[in-house]
Amino acid sequence: MTTEGENPQTTAPPAGSARRALVGRLSWGLADQAASSISNFAVGIYVARSLGVTAFGVFSLAWVTYGVVLNVSRGLATDPLVVRFSGVPDASWRGAVARSSGTALVVGTAIGAACLVAGLSLGGRVGPAFACLGVLLPGLLLQDAWRYSFFAAGTGQKAFVNDLVWGVALVPAMVVAARVGSVAAFVLAWGASAAVAAAYGCLQSGIRPRTTRARGWLREQRDLGYRYLVENVSLSGASQLRAYGLGAIVGVGAVGAVRGAELLLGPFLAVLMGLSLVTVAEAARVLRQAPQRLGKFCLLLGGGQAAAALLWGGALLLMPDRLGELVLGDVWHSASQLIVPVTLGVAGAGLGTGAAAGLRALAAARRSLRCQLFASACYVSGGLGGATVAGTVGSAWGVAVATGCSSAVWWLQLRSALGERHHHPIPEVRTA
Repeated sequence: MTTEGENPQTTAPPAGSARRALVGRLSWGLADQAASSISNFAVGIYVARSLGVTAFGVFSLAWVTYGVVLNVSRGLATDPLVVRFSGVPDASWRGAVARSSGTALVVGTAIGAACLVAGLSLGGRVGPAFACLGVLLPGLLLQDAWRYSFFAAGTGQKAFVNDLVWGVALVPAMVVAARVGSVAAFVLAWGASAAVAAAYGCLQSGIRPRTTRARGWLREQRDLGYRYLVENVSLSGASQLRAYGLGAIVGVGAVGAVRGAELLLGPFLAVLMGLSLVTVAEAARVLRQAPQRLGKFCLLLGGGQAAAALLWGGALLLMPDRLGELVLGDVWHSASQLIVPVTLGVAGAGLGTGAAAGLRALAAARRSLRCQLFASACYVSGGLGGATVAGTVGSAWGVAVATGCSSAVWWLQLRSALGERHHHPIPEVRTA
């Protein structure tokens, strides 16, 4: 690993062309996430309508587990890639992507084997779903690794095409799963179609994942990777703990109700996730080209997302019951009671993501880790404490309060990090 003692002096492009380039990259991020989220939204709606609230709760447990594993992969493999290899020369990017995608495959294989064994041991309704998830985790994680790799290179259109391939492959797979009519069949359909897109990503990039270089990648990126791992796992692990705890306290149907409410916010969450694909890379570019603008960039990013969440939630409150039942079937009645607290929770999270992007761009891994651990502890405490007091609705309100408090902490930490950088410029660290 080579360390450069001072920031390279780059000539900033003209403001107009830089703005157009930024808008273009953000647009591809939104388009890509729209393709991904439409597929996820369709899967969730299809499963909810086909299997009912209890089976949908089982599917949601597998989905949340996948989210935890995905964040393990991102923390170790793709988050360091985006921070350190956004906008670098092609040769440097290709070498890093080969090692990073190989790391994602290793993570998927190792944790997938554990999920397979656990699923075979559990049996019942939950066991087969987890066993199928374990088999398909390597493909799921590799597909996600290609997306982040393309955005690090500024070629978001390739990520968009890759997600379109996943969506197209998903259609016949879901038709077959509906005929089988089990949770495991839907998990297989979802994961197998992702594996198709993962294979296509190898053709798009012309890069073969190097699993033998995974250990080297982890060693090179250990100063960021392991902190991002803890940070990411605390985030998704908190969601998993809340889901499992909610199922134990209230029932598996409550997990399905929460997931149904989140599906209602699906179009907005598509925007939120689409921006998250490119915000760290863009914040890193702002930091290199015009560091004094980083705080304003993060504020506009977070404030815009929070405002959009509130507008979308307000529109959901006006939606007729008939339309809601058409979308979610039997899940609508329980999910509709959660719209207000879930919207406020998403708005709080959106506000915090602006500060989180700034901390990532600054490579302030210690600060972001502290923030995420605090946020995760609040999330679990609020979600399960609220469930104990007032059931599913109480859990949703507890999460809403927790995300608001967490967002304030993110912004306080970003303010301190920017102040430190102003007085003591942080040397840029880049792995060649």
